[in-house]
Amino acid sequence: MPNDAGIWETVHAERHRLVRDLTGLSEDRWSVPALVPGWSVHDVLAHLVDSAVTTRRAFWSQMVAARFDFDRVNERGVARHRAADPRATLEAFRAVADRTDTPPGPRATRLVEAYVHGEDIRRPLGIRATYPVEPVMTALDYMIRTGAGFGGGRERVAGLRLEPADADGARGEGSPVRGPALALLLAASGRRAGLADLTGSGVALLDERL
Repeated sequence: MPNDAGIWETVHAERHRLVRDLTGLSEDRWSVPALVPGWSVHDVLAHLVDSAVTTRRAFWSQMVAARFDFDRVNERGVARHRAADPRATLEAFRAVADRTDTPPGPRATRLVEAYVHGEDIRRPLGIRATYPVEPVMTALDYMIRTGAGFGGGRERVAGLRLEPADADGARGEGSPVRGPALALLLAASGRRAGLADLTGSGVALLDERL
């Protein structure tokens, strides 16, 4: 598992890569629906800006103001950072890409955010990306041991044996689900987008839970 410095180095690199991928995107493409229900790719980018500048103290202040409604906190964050011109939102993201502020939680959550939200944006736009397997597995390990109440995916993968095709070591016990680590991470995060890349008798149960 990467240490904190290694995680931040990876997160910063992924943020800058996303900026490069979105530079020059035509105006009409910013409104394409993301993998996050109800959000456009522009909304997800605004959320990434918000997350990059949110400190632990600010997070708890926002939670109190939102009466501890996490979805409301996210929606307000998007509204704060979603500029009228998507290119301005992209420039804002570029400006905060190297920050190490973070809401409460293990550093692995920053990897989950970088990879899952990166795919929330890229896949609907038809942008293909590959990711280093080790930090993807760190993100997956966090998701499968963390309950849904804390943003994890433990309940989604309960009773399943996740077998990454590109990394060593299965996770969990039960019906097998095989495929790339990224596809397993997306499924554990509640996205159906990677299901086509998965095989095994546990896929049907996983699909029912998404």
